[in-house]
Amino acid sequence: MASTAKAKTDKKHSKTAAGAKPKMSVVSNTPAAQSNAALLARREAAVARGVASAAPVFADYAENAELWDVEGKRYIDFAGGIAVLNTGHRHPDVIAAAKAQEDRFTHTSFQVVQYEAYVALAEKLNALAPGKHAKKSLLVTTGAEAVENAVKIARAATGRPGIIAFTGGYHGRTLLTLGMTGKISPYKKDVGPFPADIYRAPFPSVRDGITVEDALIGLQNLFLTDAQPERVAAIIIEPVLGEGGYTPVPFEMMQALREICDKHGILLISDEIQAGFGRTGKWFAIEHSGVVPDLITVAKSMAGGYPIAGVIGRADIMDAMAPGGLGGTYGGNPVACAAALAAIDAIENEGLLERSTALGAHFRARFAEIGARSAPFRMWDIRGLGAMLAVEFVTDFDSAKPDAALVKSICAHALKRGLILLGCGMHGNALRIMVPLTASDEIIEEGLAIFEAALADAVAETTA
Repeated sequence: MASTAKAKTDKKHSKTAAGAKPKMSVVSNTPAAQSNAALLARREAAVARGVASAAPVFADYAENAELWDVEGKRYIDFAGGIAVLNTGHRHPDVIAAAKAQEDRFTHTSFQVVQYEAYVALAEKLNALAPGKHAKKSLLVTTGAEAVENAVKIARAATGRPGIIAFTGGYHGRTLLTLGMTGKISPYKKDVGPFPADIYRAPFPSVRDGITVEDALIGLQNLFLTDAQPERVAAIIIEPVLGEGGYTPVPFEMMQALREICDKHGILLISDEIQAGFGRTGKWFAIEHSGVVPDLITVAKSMAGGYPIAGVIGRADIMDAMAPGGLGGTYGGNPVACAAALAAIDAIENEGLLERSTALGAHFRARFAEIGARSAPFRMWDIRGLGAMLAVEFVTDFDSAKPDAALVKSICAHALKRGLILLGCGMHGNALRIMVPLTASDEIIEEGLAIFEAALADAVAETTA
């Protein structure tokens, strides 16, 4: 497979032969002889039932795109901590930057005593975000926190309360962000009512027969029936749906939203929490459409595994809140800021935007081959941007009935064979690819071979 990333990337960030566990000097409170089963029993007794885990194993060590559990079994990681590890597990530059910061201080709260790393990261984000206008940034801790702050800023800047989101969008699990999230189970089930002045517009969907024109008519009807445009502060959209199925927003849809927002004085928020920092082959997925948003929410792969998030936006909009109106005790933690600066440098220096584009093309071609060979008339769609790809499965092409059971079975068989996969989609019938962009060609091919074997196992199981 051709790669435009620097050759040194794989060597620098893959220190061991495939299958060989690296020598470690890590501190762990887990006994070496501890088993997954024993830890699962402890988890059942101690952790709230609502916290779900996709894999019934416990991590002991990870390196780039590989992970070893506490029993020593190796896995190839195509999940990347839910799209957090574009630069891989424990990227050496990210780890070094975080450790150097830890040797100086780990916390002051930026609202009490400031530090340069926060300012430097804000400067970097402002420079990376699309648009020639002046920008400013806010740093927080989680993606949902970033979305909530984007809404606060939009409301303060416009003096309006309304927010429009889209079917299938995912924006977080806090009460306000759940109001914007367009999927009931498992996120919104049994926890309403949700905040007022949040409206839902249709997302263009080939599966549901909703064209871009239909979606825009739906938005106009929303203006006529429920959401008076003069009272709408912002429209928020994921340029590529995340939990909703890795479906890109058609570029003409995004361009039309920009025009609608400009016409009515509404702010456009691009939720890039899952799609940002190279996942789609651009710094931000919205760049593919040529549209410049007013606000961008970011998190996940910004810091190579360290918890940090943010809002980037037009300077005049970002300054709408009075001093003290934004912030948080842990927001823009100095260690996470240092890690983020190193992760962004790694994306730039190692050509990971180009690598994402190359990986996306390779995965598309290989999935088409594998689907035709191992699951004829079951792999209904291959979609996404760059290396942010999903494969959707159905029971048959005639009915195109979503087959969530097959996806669940593929994930289970893949895990047994040593590959971590995650599903997604409104019907739970899509598999998404979130492999680190630093993964070697050899690891990618090994993972794809496991995927094909797991797919064959699952097809045999569900058709038996």
